[in-house]
Amino acid sequence: MEFLKLAEQRYSERAFDKAHQIEEEKLSKILEAGRLAPTACNFQPQKVYVLRTEDSLWKAAKLTHTYDAPIVLLVCYDMNIVWKNAREEGFHSGEQDASSVLTSMMFEAESLGLHSLWIRGFNSKAVAESFELPENIKPAMMLAIGYPTSASAPSPRHKDRKPLSETVEEK
Repeated sequence: MEFLKLAEQRYSERAFDKAHQIEEEKLSKILEAGRLAPTACNFQPQKVYVLRTEDSLWKAAKLTHTYDAPIVLLVCYDMNIVWKNAREEGFHSGEQDASSVLTSMMFEAESLGLHSLWIRGFNSKAVAESFELPENIKPAMMLAIGYPTSASAPSPRHKDRKPLSETVEEK
């Protein structure tokens, strides 16, 4: 499928079919898309945790809205590996790299007939504690993935997009 068509049809899912499990082959392709995602200097600081046991999904659902997704990917970055910008004190690539990884996995899921939801409405410290992450591993976002239910529909705001003239400018 043409990428722009894929981007246009993808929407944030909030009605997952928890009973319809994701095939291992599809999950492998989604994770591979994340592995191939571009990262700063190709340092690849990402750490992706697959949450699919009853216990791990319950923990995630207590921390944020996961909408009964059968799999949630917890996308983190390793502070020991992130690229650090020598021209700007304190800046590192962790959030950007994690975003790149999640975006690649999100579009691969869509191309495989799955729906997804990008999740950032959580407290990072609470997530790290709940999943007993090492101190150097920082939670960035989650990606809920699964098959939609019959109630699945995009938000009424889904097609609302600002014109390029409002978001792009030449200098």
